[in-house]
Amino acid sequence: MPTRIILKADSEKLQAELNDSPVAEKLLKTLPVKIRMSRWGDEYYGDCGIDAPLDDTSRDILEVGELAFWPPGSALCIFFGPTPASIDGRPKAASDVVPIGKITAGVELLKKLGGSITVALQEA
Repeated sequence: MPTRIILKADSEKLQAELNDSPVAEKLLKTLPVKIRMSRWGDEYYGDCGIDAPLDDTSRDILEVGELAFWPPGSALCIFFGPTPASIDGRPKAASDVVPIGKITAGVELLKKLGGSITVALQEA
């Protein structure tokens, strides 16, 4: 069963849920946590302090609002629109990521934030 979490990005508050994957469980064990994130197109990414490999769910094409883990950067990724790698308007990661959840409310608020943010994650 998914676990509900809250993401506070600067002055914005978003609702999300983590799936039941082993990588999502690793992230959940670190909560509450603050992550400094950088923007790449309509994606934020930042080192979340966990280590995990790709798995059989890994892919590079995501949906708007998906949360994923990028092993090369130990990074949590938040996809909210096209990235510089996108070819058809859908979010595309720089390389394969492990999907770990999704934003369930407030994803559109990310578009108005800047190039660098701090995101606080906690259980809802």
